[in-house]
Amino acid sequence: MGSFKVKLVVWFALLALLPLAVAFYGYDTLAVRSETRRADASIQAGLRAAAAGYATRLDHATTRARRLAAKPRVQEALRTDDRAALATLLPARPSGPAGVETVSVVADGRVLGNVSVYVPVTPTLLASLDSGLPSGDLLLAVRYGRVIGGSGAGKLLELVPGTAARVRFAGRSYRGLLTTGLSDPPGLELAALTPQSEIDAGAHAAEKRIAAALIASLMLFALVTYLLGRSIVRTLRRLSEAADAIASGSLSERVDVRGNDEFAHLARAFNGMAAQLEQRLGELDLERVRVQEAVSRFGEALAATHDVGQLVRVVVESAVETTGAVGGVVLGPDGELARAGDPDAGAERIALPLRVGNSDFGLLVLTGDGFDAGQVEAATSLAAQVVVALENARLHRIVERQALVDSLTGLANRRSLEETLRSEIARSSRFGGSMCLVLADLDDFKRVNDRWGHAAGDEVLIAFAATLRETVRESDTAGRWGGEEFALILTGTDADGGARLAERARVALEARSVRLPDGSEVTVTASFGVACCPDWSEAGELLAAADSALYEAKRSGKNRVARAAESASEKMV
Repeated sequence: MGSFKVKLVVWFALLALLPLAVAFYGYDTLAVRSETRRADASIQAGLRAAAAGYATRLDHATTRARRLAAKPRVQEALRTDDRAALATLLPARPSGPAGVETVSVVADGRVLGNVSVYVPVTPTLLASLDSGLPSGDLLLAVRYGRVIGGSGAGKLLELVPGTAARVRFAGRSYRGLLTTGLSDPPGLELAALTPQSEIDAGAHAAEKRIAAALIASLMLFALVTYLLGRSIVRTLRRLSEAADAIASGSLSERVDVRGNDEFAHLARAFNGMAAQLEQRLGELDLERVRVQEAVSRFGEALAATHDVGQLVRVVVESAVETTGAVGGVVLGPDGELARAGDPDAGAERIALPLRVGNSDFGLLVLTGDGFDAGQVEAATSLAAQVVVALENARLHRIVERQALVDSLTGLANRRSLEETLRSEIARSSRFGGSMCLVLADLDDFKRVNDRWGHAAGDEVLIAFAATLRETVRESDTAGRWGGEEFALILTGTDADGGARLAERARVALEARSVRLPDGSEVTVTASFGVACCPDWSEAGELLAAADSALYEAKRSGKNRVARAAESASEKMV
């Protein structure tokens, strides 16, 4: 095996087998895991949509109960205790489990009775809720661990709420997910099941694709290795021939050469060059170090910083050092930005604009005893590189701001709010004290969009943001959580203080008149939920508490402030 080309091909082929085997094992495991996660995401999305659909039906039941309670015939029947009329006017209670929404009937300042509207948990309801699940998946209604609606009614379903797992049901294997208990009726949960056989089939298909890809990769690797080996050998042969030509003369060998391959020829050629290059090596090293340090410092500065001031300073220092100028200065629109050396001492001066597109960063002025064409070219090249770095720094600042600010309202966006919330909870836990999270949601915002259009909705969002901005302190953070929902992070504030601030914001918004694009004016209201740390020491718990309080404010009639963990008699109106 005397040829280097053969050695290279053999060693590369051996080195390729082990990584490819490891890669196949890793990708195979990943394929199974990925297919499982895809199935989990699908049933989670479908289950979330089903739970939301059920909640919508409960809301519709509430609306219907309020309408019935407002009917004079119902009020009269309750006042006279006419049970026959009530049986005709009001819906009957279903025999099976059902969600119920009850509204009190009030007339002449006194409560006449209650009106209840039911949402029965039936196969028809489940069929209307499973539209978000793929064909073949099952949506079941479960109460206290037993299926009460859907396929396999009456059977037990062993799933932990909120955790996707493999489960055996009705003689088949499924991947399933169970919701936590719904609000009504007590103990009701929804479950989504997808056949495990489909997951296994998807994973098997992925394994086949991976195996085919790896085999193709191995064949391609072998071909590339062969071509690369042949190319390297040819290159080495040309280098050795060139080195023999340069080193022609009476020079003794300096390297112990063994073997008869191409590297041996290269070693003999470079032994001949060594004697002639040695005497110049010292001075070339010194010059190379000087230039390399200047270029390295300049390149590192351009790559590592988005600080315009630092970039400008490095530019003028590098330009002076590279061109041998006496001094240099960068002049901006508002005066001098940075200088190096003595810019006023030189007899000759060159000026280079730092401009790209519509951005003008100033003028680089170098002074010295004289500049040749190479020095001018070097300075021009530096200026061309730095304007790109300065423009990148400017764009970075723009992108950095956009990443933290909501473009419509100018408030902090959700990402910024989440970072601030984690930071404030950590600070409160470490140093003591309290902080509040207020979630606010515009009431009936969809009605504004439907009636006046999304442009009007944007104006309402902007007005709400302005109200929050005027209400909070400088140390607090106001932001848009998403859609028509906003959040306030109040530092050093207890529950009473948070509720008072939320109440001020509620009153201010209710009193505010919003001018719409068509010139008309509208008033809007919002509901607020307040939760505080250290009552809840985790971000998820605090968010859940504030969201629960907000939901309670909505259910209690909207346009009000509710505090987490309060009783109905303690909520603020």
